[in-house]
Formats: sequence, C-alpha cells, structure tokens
Amino acid sequence: MYIKSSFPPLPPLPEVNILHVMFGRPDQAQWPDYTIQIEEKTGRKRTYKEMQNRMELGATALGAKVSDGGLGLGGDDGEMIGLLGDNSLDYIDIVLSLLRVTTPFALISTYSTRFELVHALKLTKVTRLFVDAKFLKNVLAAIEDPDVHLTADKIYILSGQSKGRQSFSQMIQAVKRKKLPIEPIRPATKDTLAYLVMSSGTSGLPKAVMITHGNVIYSIFQGILVGQVGEPYSPIKARMKDVHPVTICPLPMFHSYGLHVYILRATLAPVTYVIQEKWSTSQYLRAVAKYRATHMALVPSMVHALVNHPDIKTTDLSSVIHVGSGAAYLPQQLAARMSGFLDKTSEISQGYGLSEGTIAALSRPMEGMLGMGKPPPNATGILIPGLDGRIVREDGTDAEPGEVGELWLRGGNIAPGYWNNPAANAATFVDGWLRTGDQFRADEKGYFFFADRGKDTLKVSGAQVSPKEIEDVLFAHPDKLISDVTVAGVSGGRTADEKVPRAWIVLSSAGKKKGAPAVIKALEEWHQESLSKYKWLRGGIEVVKEIPKSPTGKTLRRLLQDQYERRAKKAKAKL
Repeated sequence: MYIKSSFPPLPPLPEVNILHVMFGRPDQAQWPDYTIQIEEKTGRKRTYKEMQNRMELGATALGAKVSDGGLGLGGDDGEMIGLLGDNSLDYIDIVLSLLRVTTPFALISTYSTRFELVHALKLTKVTRLFVDAKFLKNVLAAIEDPDVHLTADKIYILSGQSKGRQSFSQMIQAVKRKKLPIEPIRPATKDTLAYLVMSSGTSGLPKAVMITHGNVIYSIFQGILVGQVGEPYSPIKARMKDVHPVTICPLPMFHSYGLHVYILRATLAPVTYVIQEKWSTSQYLRAVAKYRATHMALVPSMVHALVNHPDIKTTDLSSVIHVGSGAAYLPQQLAARMSGFLDKTSEISQGYGLSEGTIAALSRPMEGMLGMGKPPPNATGILIPGLDGRIVREDGTDAEPGEVGELWLRGGNIAPGYWNNPAANAATFVDGWLRTGDQFRADEKGYFFFADRGKDTLKVSGAQVSPKEIEDVLFAHPDKLISDVTVAGVSGGRTADEKVPRAWIVLSSAGKKKGAPAVIKALEEWHQESLSKYKWLRGGIEVVKEIPKSPTGKTLRRLLQDQYERRAKKAKAKL
C-alpha cells in the first residue's frame, strides 16, 4: 500500500548551514531579548542574545587556527567530535558551535556501560571527545581498549572541571581574553554531515545514524508546515494567547528527541527552556509547578512514571496546556490517565518517529484538519509533509488497506545511511526507501495504526504473534492488576529456534493487594479466554519491580530475555 502525505508540499528549501535557519531570520528581529534557558542545577539564566554570543565564542574556540589558540577544526579535515555529557548549557553551546564550523559530532549516551562506550568509540571513530568531568574516568578506561584509537590528549572537559585537562569554558575564556575575531557561519550543503546519533539498540548493538544539514532543515520545515496547517484547528489556541511558553527539559540531548526540541528547534519561537540534568519524576513535577510550565515533551515511560507517582495528585498542573509524547508508542489508557490530571482544555498528542527519519514521520492531525474529520482514537497519525509511505508484506509486495506490514518511508528527512556499516545500509535503505522494521497498518484515508515493532514479532507454529497484542490484553483485565508489562519471546518452542511468549509484569496497587500468585493465576485465565491458543503465554508470567527501559522510553526486552535464558540454562544444568 503506497500513501503520499496529505499535507501541502514543502516549499523549495535553501541549501545552507542549519544555523542560517535557526538564527538571523526576519521574524526574530522583532523578538524581545527574552530568557531562553534556565539551568536548573546551577540557577544560571541566559537570554537569547547571550546564547547567540556564547555560540559565536565557542565556534571561534573550536575553529580558530591552532597558532591562535583554537583547535583548528575545519569541517573537511576528517575530524569527528564525540560528545558525552548530561543536559547542560555547555552541551547546547558545543552543539551549536560545532554546527557553525561544520564539524560533525557523535552523540554518545551517558548511560553507556564500558562495553557500550567502547563500541560507540570504535564505531564512530571519534578523533576528539568532550566529556563531563564525572564521566572522565569511564572514558579513560574505555580508551585502554586496543581497538579504540582515541588518545588521552584529545579528551577535553565539557561540563565540570578536571585538573590538568582543558575545558570548553576555558577555551571560550581564552577567545575573549585574546579578542580573537569571531568565526563566521561556514557554508554547508544538504549533504554536509551534521551529526551521528545512535540507534536505539533494542536488538543488537547500536548503529550510528548519519544526519545531514539538509535532513535537519527538511525536518524543521516539516514541523513548521504542520503547525501552520493545524493552527486554525488547535483546541488550545485560545489558551496560548498572550502566554509565554515554558517547557521543562529532562529528555537526554544525546537522543534525537531532546536534541531537536531543546536545541535545533529552540529558536523557531520565543520559548523558555528549563534544563534538567536528567530525568527525576519528583524533580520534574516540582519544576512544572515552580516555573509554570505550559508544555511537556515526554516519552511514554515518563508519562507512566508521572501518573504513578504519588506527588502528581498534589502538584499544580493548571499551567500545562499541551503534552506531547514521542519516541515510542503511547497506549491509549496511559494517555487517558495523564489527561485526568490536566485541565479539560489541555491537549495530549503523540507521534511516531525514529532517528533514521531525523526525528518525526507521523503525527496525529487535529479534528477537521486537511478535511479528514476526527482521527480514529487508536490512530498513530498521518504522514508529515514531504513524506511518502508504504506498508510492505514480508515478500516485498504492498499490503492491502487494513493489512499489517512493515512501514517504509521516503523523503528529505530520511538519513543517507549508517556510518561505516555497509551491511546495515544494504538491509535498511532500499531503492531510496527506509525500512523502519516497525509493523503498521493503514486505511484508505491515510491513517497509520501502530501494530508492533517488527523485530520483536514472534512466530509460533508458523503464525505471527504480536507481543503488543498480548500486552494490551493483560492491561485490559477488568481489575486493573498491573501498572506495566512487556512481552517477549523465550526458548521453549517446538523447535530450537522457535520462541514462545513470556510476560513480565509490574503489579498495580490493586495487584499488590491481591498478591502475586493470585494475579498470575487471574491473568493466565484472562488471556487464555481472550486470545487464540497459539498466542498463549507458554513462557509464563513473571512479576518484576520495574520494566527496564532506555533513556528514550523504549522497552529493553533483551535484558529480561537474557536474564530468563541464563536462569533456564542453569536450572537445566542442575537436572
């Protein structure tokens, strides 16, 4: 099934450095010099002009000649700069500074284990690294690996201090002290590499997605056009009048969602961003009330944490106008619970995106928009402007309307490929199309409905089994016995390579009162009544304290699967 976006086409886009879109636009000349950022940890505040000035100084520190005291980064010299840090003003500054001097950078997760850090450094082949002082010890240990070619003298401090090692702030101070001439914004084309971002790695090792200046500009204009088309239909339009938007920022900036919302799209309109180092449910709720946040940008795991936290019942959320959820599927029941804590005029929206699509691919239209009427409640969304989509069967043919298949995407926001990974490129990027690996169905109107992550779909007795379908059934138990669940395949099938479904559940307050054994018995009976026999949880049901998730909210099923298999192997050995 082939579907073209229902939105009007994008206008011709300039082939320029991203920063020419972010700064110096005519509309920005009318803006007051408002507070654009507040770093919650330090209390530091910055105006829009102060941020712009800091970027100019930072770019000069990075791009000036070595003889003048700079690093001499040129953009076409083979340099790849690694960034390893928590959210901070310094992180924002270095991203913008590197973009200004067209030097690509690799975003590395601060959650990395030593094994993952070694993999990231080997994969990206970073030539220099800026790291928060608190993570320096981990990095120095990782570069001892013989396959990592980063040397200690090319490691600098991003945030914090470390004796004998130069920091980004010190580099900027040197530029000011020497009064070096400011480095201009260097030219870029649509194919100029901007950065590498790690794919989620929920199955197999992460891959480094290449995102260009053209990809980012295309995605920014996609967002602008969605906003322009939807503005007349917005249910929150009246509440936004004369309100200065404020958003709290706990999403990691080393991930596409946080990078774009807090940095790359931060200058599209005057907004104040309260920078949180990392996610803390209680701290986030306090900040929402303290700063009178109007917008929440969240992932489903954060929504889940919020609605299940006792403080939400006593937190003043009256200022919140819009909640946006992304990066993973947001179940309807979870969205409904969140809505119950907000004003009736507040809006909750969700979309679908992935790093290989720069950030977004699908968004839910507002009622009446594009003449599409009211969206079905379970629809993930429609294609954003400038995108084509296909639903494809396993044999490569197009699926019929309503038939589940793999989502393929094509457009200017689709990444050119993975860094140093020809095998993955050949499997994922096919004739101009991105194979997302995710399962969807679509209807004749162009609505897409999330079915499952394709890589997690099981085959039992030759039939496909969707873990999400089983999860939805367990969630739907009338006594609401669980607050979270994930289903994945484990050994125990009829053949060596066949996996059977197993569920890991987190008890709700009602479930805890009932007790784990009684809950397991109740859910076994319930799902066997509700599902075909081949979909039954032949791998069993296990109660856990929490479901492990990545910083971006994707369930790390592999961790639970590996724990189970180790226990099963040990038990078998005893027999």
